[in-house]
Amino acid sequence: MLIIPALNLVYSQTKIAYVDSDIIIKQLPEAQEVQKKLEEMQKQYLDTVNTKESDLKTKADDFKTQYADAQKQLEAGTLNQDQIKELESKLGEMQVEIQKQESDLYDYKQQVQQILVSTQGDLFKPVKDKIIKIIGEVAKELKYNLVLDKAGESVLYGDKEMDITFKVLDRLNK
Repeated sequence: MLIIPALNLVYSQTKIAYVDSDIIIKQLPEAQEVQKKLEEMQKQYLDTVNTKESDLKTKADDFKTQYADAQKQLEAGTLNQDQIKELESKLGEMQVEIQKQESDLYDYKQQVQQILVSTQGDLFKPVKDKIIKIIGEVAKELKYNLVLDKAGESVLYGDKEMDITFKVLDRLNK
């Protein structure tokens, strides 16, 4: 019986607020600069990927053309055994080269994805640290015990009076 009243006392003293970190990040100049840097990096990588894909397509088209020509020559019977072996060898080498290039392109895309994710974390860390520090300051000032993040979808409902997003933004922009 003593436990339930004690729990009610603890819950009645707990003040909870929430912020929408998406709004804060979208309006914070430092976060916008980080986003621009990431977009520039992504564009550079995309340009490289597009160049590699274009080169690969050119080689694949060249292979298809040479393969079709070889088929026509075989059907026409204009090739001797040595020429057939030479064509098979050449087409086989082209096919291996195309497969290797496809594999290299796939690996490059994976590597780029990892680099972008890692860089995003590194670049956003100081911004997030600053936001968290200010959230803590505002929460202490307003005597909140707990602040949740609406953007993290951990808040299913929140009274507008508990939303301190713009108080945090005001403090960040001072």
